[in-house]
Amino acid sequence: MDFNQFKNKRILIIAGLVAVFTLLSLMIRLIPAGNLVAVDGVNLLGNDPWYNLRQIELLISDSLQYPWYDPMTNYPYGTNNFWGPLYPLIAAVMCIVTGAATRTDIMYVSSWLPALMGAAMVPVMYFAGERLSGYKTGLIAAFLTAIVSGQFFYRSLFGFVDHHVAEVFFSTLFCLVILFYLSYVRDHPVDLKNTESLKIPALISAGAGFAYFLGLAVMPTMLLFAFIMAIYTGIQFIYDHIKNKTSDFLLLFNVVAFLTAIVLYAALIGIRFDGFDMARYSVGHIFAYLALIAGTVVLYALSTYLSEKPSYYYVGAIFGLAIAGLLGLMVVLPDLYTIIVNGLWSFFGYKTTLSTIQEANHWSFENAWNAFNFGLIMMVLAFFVMVYQFIREHKPELIFTIVWSLVILYATTVQLRYEYYLGANIALMSAYFISWTLDYGLKDILGFAGIKPQDKILEEMPEEEKTGKKKKSEGSSAKKKKPVKKAHAAKPKAFPAGIAVVGVIFLLLFSYFSVNVDLAVSNNVGGINGDWMESLEWMGANTPETGVDYYKLYEKDSFEYPEEAYGVMSWWDYGHWITFNAKRMPNANPFQEGVAGPNGSAAFFVQTDEAGSNLVLDNLDTRFVITDVEMDTAKFWAMATWFNPELQQSPYVMNLYQHQEDGSLTPATLYRDEYFETMISKLHNFDGSLVIPSEVLYVEYVSGDMYGAPLPIISKAEYMPYDAAESAVAAFNGNNAKAGAALLSPNVIQPSTKVPALQHYRLVHESPTNVLSGQGGADLKYVKTFEYVPGAIIRGDGIIAVNLESDQGRKFTYMQESVNGEFTVPYSTGGDNYGTRVLSDYTVIDTGETFKVSEDAVMNGLYIN
Repeated sequence: MDFNQFKNKRILIIAGLVAVFTLLSLMIRLIPAGNLVAVDGVNLLGNDPWYNLRQIELLISDSLQYPWYDPMTNYPYGTNNFWGPLYPLIAAVMCIVTGAATRTDIMYVSSWLPALMGAAMVPVMYFAGERLSGYKTGLIAAFLTAIVSGQFFYRSLFGFVDHHVAEVFFSTLFCLVILFYLSYVRDHPVDLKNTESLKIPALISAGAGFAYFLGLAVMPTMLLFAFIMAIYTGIQFIYDHIKNKTSDFLLLFNVVAFLTAIVLYAALIGIRFDGFDMARYSVGHIFAYLALIAGTVVLYALSTYLSEKPSYYYVGAIFGLAIAGLLGLMVVLPDLYTIIVNGLWSFFGYKTTLSTIQEANHWSFENAWNAFNFGLIMMVLAFFVMVYQFIREHKPELIFTIVWSLVILYATTVQLRYEYYLGANIALMSAYFISWTLDYGLKDILGFAGIKPQDKILEEMPEEEKTGKKKKSEGSSAKKKKPVKKAHAAKPKAFPAGIAVVGVIFLLLFSYFSVNVDLAVSNNVGGINGDWMESLEWMGANTPETGVDYYKLYEKDSFEYPEEAYGVMSWWDYGHWITFNAKRMPNANPFQEGVAGPNGSAAFFVQTDEAGSNLVLDNLDTRFVITDVEMDTAKFWAMATWFNPELQQSPYVMNLYQHQEDGSLTPATLYRDEYFETMISKLHNFDGSLVIPSEVLYVEYVSGDMYGAPLPIISKAEYMPYDAAESAVAAFNGNNAKAGAALLSPNVIQPSTKVPALQHYRLVHESPTNVLSGQGGADLKYVKTFEYVPGAIIRGDGIIAVNLESDQGRKFTYMQESVNGEFTVPYSTGGDNYGTRVLSDYTVIDTGETFKVSEDAVMNGLYIN
């Protein structure tokens, strides 16, 4: 092979390979389109993408003006959007350019954007690797970026119309410009006294500031990268001071880059929120960047002032000033100190309720290995190699990359959301390690494959060995052969390292490909299932208009909800689905707005008092409630955790062990009485009707201590008549101090206690799927919609009943027990119950009296007799 010819064509070869990797990246990210695209639109992935689509629609219909305030969610307050405008703006422009005008077309075109941005990461990562360690590292980084798995891959799939991939793209672009700057000033030193030396570095710094602003215009989370730069700045200043080197280049960069970011932020985004909240577009960002600039100036001034002193003076002065500054803030400006601490906590902190948010969970070892597997090993090895190479080469790019990767790695262990950032670091660090290892053992690997890279060897041989000539100053022949022997002696060490890394590369590539392709072709990647989509389409077509124009921009200061407006109560996961698909206004949303507190959705669904839940809806002016089987079961723990972070779901379920025939213990989760008294259970499981169980599960249990088990162990379990079981529990607990008994249930539709009826909620729609199909004729629909009504009042005693049929053909009976000689009933017998048909008049079971109830009486709380 003619290596000189290869060098001449290398640029074209590299460009071709990067193009191929980019195309590969795009192709595997487009695989889900086959499952997601339908005639009526795209079933977007996840929850947040649906709200991004809403923003895109608004931008298209309102001349690309961004909706900083939105009344169509978090009713009756609306929300101040804390997402940036750049990502939906890019999507909106794409739609306008391609002529996408209908909702279906807008969904389709917008679904391409995450895949395109994921593919665009490939050339960015090539240049990052090239700046760090040459074109080989760049090519490997580009290829790994195309196939790296984890959250980065998932969030850049076709249909995941969310800003996460844009966060990664623009933050990586910012880091790329930093790497370019550091490599440039290493060869072209900056001297603040030499104006000529400042021109190009200042221009690059301004470019970095622009890249930073682009990331900030996507999401305030970009502040994390200012934090990374601050840490790197401190480390680099200390190193330069110890080595008696100038840090002029750092002072220039931070001042120019972050002043640029401040100017662009103030001019193009502006201060959108009061206070100093770093997670929103507040003035806090400006103060943070000014603080970074001021800190850099202080570091520079201290270094200059203490240049003649021992190095520990400088290090001590830095830490002393930092501690004194924090203590001073605590005393003099406690509010500002609190803001700083809270700002850091918002990025790196953790609280119990975050466990209910998938992307805010801790990063477990299992999740880490499933996401990146052997890439994690190579990343760790790359850290050591980079430190070793820095000791040899003193390249500031290496220190910056280490700091960048360590901060993102730590942030990911705290909250899973940062895993999509880490994908870039995994690819870059793995590429660096692979490239370094291949360079170390390349000759042996090629030799093992039967290839003789003679030109490569010639490049590394001394000139006299290439030409066969000897220099006059050479000594004996034994001395002349020493370098050659030394090179051959290194061969056995290089050989296993090179072969090992090739093996790891194949394992890594196989793992990434298999994981990504399996995910991309999976039928489970869709966002909304058919039952939710059907229910929301029904709601949009059959419930009253809210009086709020879905496509109109509103200003918070001048907006007031019209009289006919109302809210829809559901769990926060479904808020954006309700806004986009039903064009109705949810009380809670995936921003976790409307979830906590006395008027939050958690309080509504989990508390056991109907009057308390009614008060929530009255305070929020809510008319409809949507439940689903997930809220009833899998997501119940999340609602209970938001309702009471300390007790969580312990008051509602009991975890025990049960003996198996082979003597082993297996865990069992059984429902307590309190679960069946919650609003979510009364609504979804029993349609708000009175339920008096005929048989219940009577359970006796003993402490697990004697068996070394952390939970109680079931000693007896049998079904008994309800009245007898209640008496048995009272008798057993009265006579046993070290054991207990309780009425429990293994099934959400088999209550362990009497369940009182709800007086103000009527079923108006349910979805078609029976989640209990094949289980003895039981029928529990996936999604149910209820209307909150005043209810008509009937005087009487005992139990009243009415026969009903849902719009899916399911027949059921609503029963209610009188309270203080009255019934408050939610269904009309001759009026509009939406999709639910009334099959009979109300009948008082004990007396046989019947009553007809008008819709007017139900909607206005009128007495019937």
